[in-house]
Amino acid sequence: MTLQTEQTPFDLIVIGAGAAGLMAAITAARRDKKVLLLEQLPQIGAKLKATGGGRCNLSNTLSNEAFMERFGREGRFMTPALEAFNHQDLVAFFETMGVQSHAPDGHRIFPITHDSLTIITAFEQEVRKLDIMLLCSQKVSSIDTLEGSVCRVNTATEHYEAKAVIIATGGLGYPTLGAHGDGFDFAKRLGHSVTPLYPAMMPLHVKETWVKQCRADTIAKAHVRVNLPKAKHIHASGDLIFTSKGIRGPVVLDFAREITPLLEKYGEVPLHVNLLKGMNEEQIRVHFKSETAKNPEASVLELLCTLLPLSAAKEFCLLGGVGADERFSKLTGQCKDTLIKLLANTPLTVIGHDGFKSAMITRGGVSLKEIEPKTMQSKIVRGLYFCGEVMNLDGPCGGFNLQWSFSSGYLAGVEA
Repeated sequence: MTLQTEQTPFDLIVIGAGAAGLMAAITAARRDKKVLLLEQLPQIGAKLKATGGGRCNLSNTLSNEAFMERFGREGRFMTPALEAFNHQDLVAFFETMGVQSHAPDGHRIFPITHDSLTIITAFEQEVRKLDIMLLCSQKVSSIDTLEGSVCRVNTATEHYEAKAVIIATGGLGYPTLGAHGDGFDFAKRLGHSVTPLYPAMMPLHVKETWVKQCRADTIAKAHVRVNLPKAKHIHASGDLIFTSKGIRGPVVLDFAREITPLLEKYGEVPLHVNLLKGMNEEQIRVHFKSETAKNPEASVLELLCTLLPLSAAKEFCLLGGVGADERFSKLTGQCKDTLIKLLANTPLTVIGHDGFKSAMITRGGVSLKEIEPKTMQSKIVRGLYFCGEVMNLDGPCGGFNLQWSFSSGYLAGVEA
C-alpha cells in the first residue's frame, strides 16, 4: 500500500488505536471517510488486552441514567454519547463483526469467548476491510493548526494533512502499554486546560502492618468509608483482598479514584472498614449472643471465625487485646464493647500506592468545559475532537470506562 503524505489529505486522522480510537476510526470509515489511524506501539489495542483481567469486560447492562450516576457529578456530560451509542448498540456493533457477547451475571458484558484477543482480532479485521490506513510504531510529535482549525499531524518523519483530528491517546495508566500522556500535551499546546491527573483503579498501601498476615483472605461485600470530616460521604462496598502492603480487590479499585486526590492533599487518608457485610454494632452483639447460647464455652477465636476467615480472626484478637483462647462469655463488658466496635469500624490508614505504573485508569484529563458534548469537538480549535480516557471523566470497575471509550469514540467518529 502506498504511503500517503501531505499531498493526499485525509478526511480524518485518529491518534491512538485503543478502544476509543478504533471505534472512532471504524465509525468514520463506515461513512466513507478516508481515515488514517496512528498508533505509537507496534500493535493496536494493547490496553484492551489487559481489560477485565484479559476477559474484556466490554460494558454493563445498566440504563443510561444509572450508568451516568456512577461517574459522579461529571456524568451528565455523557448524555449525547450514550444516547447515540449505548451498551445495546455496542453489542450490536460487535455482532456486525462476528463477535457474540453475553452478560453471564446479568450485569457485566463480555465476549462469549471471555478473551480480549477476540475483540482485538475483530478490530484488526474491520480496519483492513474498511481500508483504514493503519500505521503502527508512529509517535505523533505535534498537531498543526491554520486560522483556528486543525490542518496537519506530524511525526518524526512524516506530515499528514487532515480536515479533522481525533485525540484518543488515553491516560497515564499502564505506561508499559503505551500510556505517556501525549494527548494531554497536545491539548495544552492547542490551548486546552488539563485538570490535575491522578492514578486510579489500583491497590492501596496502608500503615497498619497486621493486614499482611491476612493476605490469603478475600472478604466478600466489605464496606469502606473515608474517615475525614469533609469526605465522610465517600464510601464503597465490594470484595476486598488483603496484601503484604495493604488492600486490593474490586472495592479498592473503585475506591482508589476517590482516595488518590485526598492522599495528595492530606498525606494519609484514614478509613473505616467493615468486613462483616455492613453489620452494625447491635447486629454483631445479637450474633455473638446467639452463638454463645449455642455454645457457652466458645472461645473468642471460635466466635470470630463465625464472621471472619481464621487469619483475620486471629488478628482481631490481637487488635482487641483479648486472648484467642479466652471464653467469650467470661470477657468483661468493656472488652466485648471494644471488640464489637473494632469489628463494626476497623481503622485502616492509606499512606500510598504504586503510582501510574499499576493504575488501570487516570483520574483527570482535558477539561469537559472546553469540549462540546453533542459532538466531542473542541470549543477552542475547529476540527479537533476528543474521545475516551484523555478527557476528564472516569468511572468504576465493571465495563464503565470501556463503554465510555466506545460511546465517545463513536460520537466523535460520526461528527468528525
